[in-house]
Amino acid sequence: MMAINKVLIVDDSSTDRSNLAKIVGDAGCTVITASNGREAVAMAKQEKPDIIFMDIVMDEMDGYEATRTLTNDSSTQAIPVVFVSSKRQKADRVWAKMQGGKDLVSKPFTAQQIMDQIKACS
Repeated sequence: MMAINKVLIVDDSSTDRSNLAKIVGDAGCTVITASNGREAVAMAKQEKPDIIFMDIVMDEMDGYEATRTLTNDSSTQAIPVVFVSSKRQKADRVWAKMQGGKDLVSKPFTAQQIMDQIKACS
């Protein structure tokens, strides 16, 4: 059982990033952000967050590819990744888990859904 103290939020939408950051920050966590998958991989290696909330559709490197990259790296493979996306089909959830994600939260999300994910991963 580990406490979730540092959270990496990855989204190319500044609105979604700040909404997530507010929820997580209000919960007393340190927030770090990235705006695409490539940035997310670099931040995860450097900052070693306790959990990552990852958008899927982004430029440069999408959330799936970023998660596969993190999962295949011994220094970051233990960090849980929760996808946060407008994708909401059952197939999207299955695919998200196949890519190494712990779960998928559909947008628009509620603060409770985000907190539930933090609890589930701590």
